Amino acid sequence: MSEPNGTASEAVPERATRAEETHDRWSWVEPLVWTPRMLAALEQGVKGGKWYSLMDKLYAEDTLRAAYEKVAANKGAAGVDHVTVEEFAGDLDGNMRRLSEGLRSGTYRPQAIRRHYIPKPGSHEKRPLGIPTVRDRVVQTALRMVLEPIFERDFAAQSYGFRPTRGCKDALRRVDELLKAGYAHIVDADLKSYLDRDSYCPRAYAV
Repeated sequence: MSEPNGTASEAVPERATRAEETHDRWSWVEPLVWTPRMLAALEQGVKGGKWYSLMDKLYAEDTLRAAYEKVAANKGAAGVDHVTVEEFAGDLDGNMRRLSEGLRSGTYRPQAIRRHYIPKPGSHEKRPLGIPTVRDRVVQTALRMVLEPIFERDFAAQSYGFRPTRGCKDALRRVDELLKAGYAHIVDADLKSYLDRDSYCPRAYAV
């Protein structure tokens, strides 16, 4: 979105200049992954704009355990292997060890996604859900913990969907600010079945 004077909205966030500002800005990140040194590099920008050697952060058992705790807190159903969160926890040490070794050696392979349909409010249609196995949800969560801050650094300031520490109320507050600033038009778009059609383009979704 452009401001009334025609300038583009700023990226998120303006860079911190003090250590305490850096800590506050990234207080939501997983400290087992993002050390103060890494956060400083995140703020300043790494050479060439590319991060290397993050795989060791992913397959570290401490990272996987932290990811499991998030998965367990969300509960959720079993995937195609029919292993529940509780059953996965029954051999947690072994599961963590096997996941870590699989990721380290490159032999880890995600399992199929279980398709499930739930009622769509206000419609006779049903909304498709994809349910990964618990082990794959742990890996996905660990990946998010490692990668999310890198992308979050450059996301648009006025983007609120599926972002840490942001939500609908933040978007509403921004709309209120824009209305008071003199904006008078709203564009509402809903792309039907965008994510579950064969023509879905990951590249377009990621832009």
